[in-house]
Amino acid sequence: MPGVADLSPSTARPLPGSGRTAVVTGASSGIGAATAERLAAEGFDVVLGARRLDRLEALAERTGGRALQLDVTDPASVEAFAAALPRVDVLVNNAGGAFDTNPVADADLDSWARTYDVNVLGTVRLTKALLPALRASGAGDLLFVGSTAGLVSYEGGASYTAAKHGVHTLAGTLRLELVAEPVRVIEIAPGMVRTEEFSLNRLGSQEKADAVYRGVREPLVAEDVADCIAWALTRPHHVNVDLLVVRPRAQAAQHKVHRED
Repeated sequence: MPGVADLSPSTARPLPGSGRTAVVTGASSGIGAATAERLAAEGFDVVLGARRLDRLEALAERTGGRALQLDVTDPASVEAFAAALPRVDVLVNNAGGAFDTNPVADADLDSWARTYDVNVLGTVRLTKALLPALRASGAGDLLFVGSTAGLVSYEGGASYTAAKHGVHTLAGTLRLELVAEPVRVIEIAPGMVRTEEFSLNRLGSQEKADAVYRGVREPLVAEDVADCIAWALTRPHHVNVDLLVVRPRAQAAQHKVHRED
């Protein structure tokens, strides 16, 4: 029929991620799981990495992805994970977390070490292991899920803000070091995101975790951040989204959150 586009399978445009393999760490829940689902919908061949293999396998079954157990704090696990990947075009470094709210005067050094290991050293381990594959792809994407905590400090957040400042600096340094190579370096820095586990892991009780978001109209959810990640990764490869800060409208700044009750 004149004026009607031909949308038959033979003429349909390929999805943005078609033919590309994307690795997502911390994919068993929250932002990682939402990102894996979104990238699969965009046509990427998604590899899911996290410690909880049962969750990964359930997600892989839903999305058509591939589940591989991964502990970014364990060098042997990272080595085995990298060896199982014949191709990598995209690495989404999402694995991380916060585990305390102590002031510096009462710092739990074990918590600091754990926070730094998973957020910073774990990210470095996996980046180092997969960077050769990203280079070899000819159009690699190295994306870091940072945080507004990596840009602004706040009371009671020292272990986490220190770690996320490390991630922010890591991304900036790699962007300088890789400028002559076919690898983009992207950082997505979310503010207040309501997920099932982040605040619970940090505060230790559901009541305290719920209080973080009480009265906040529409905090971000994992799917909002996944949407930003997918958008950045599907820009033409000469377009580099250096840093994208994303907050709910109710959060004007780290210390300025509007609550309705």
